[in-house]
Amino acid sequence: MKTSRALKIAVGLLIGSTCIHVWAQASESDASSVSKGTATEASGGMTAKSKWKDNFALRRKVYAAIARHKEINAGNISVVVKRDAVTLDGTVVDASQIGEATEIAKGVSGVTSVNNRLTVKKPFGGQ
Repeated sequence: MKTSRALKIAVGLLIGSTCIHVWAQASESDASSVSKGTATEASGGMTAKSKWKDNFALRRKVYAAIARHKEINAGNISVVVKRDAVTLDGTVVDASQIGEATEIAKGVSGVTSVNNRLTVKKPFGGQ
């Protein structure tokens, strides 16, 4: 019993140290590629962090715009933004709300395109 427990601990430590070693090697190669990329970004490109922040801010704007329309349950809709392109996914209770959600998202400044993957799902007990 003690031997098997000691063996499990030893294997766990071996796996952990291997993961750290591999991660450290990957970090070194990432660091060299990052140092090359900073010159490009300094010349006018955006950093990944600022792109993420811009996408996040646009996502919040689109979600807030949809939430302002009380006839649409925004809690059942997910909004994903990549490079100013919005994807709407989830469910609505009426087919007309699919097109309405698309138009609302297109009306938000900064949105370049909208991919609508919304589906109609009646609420439980609904007709």
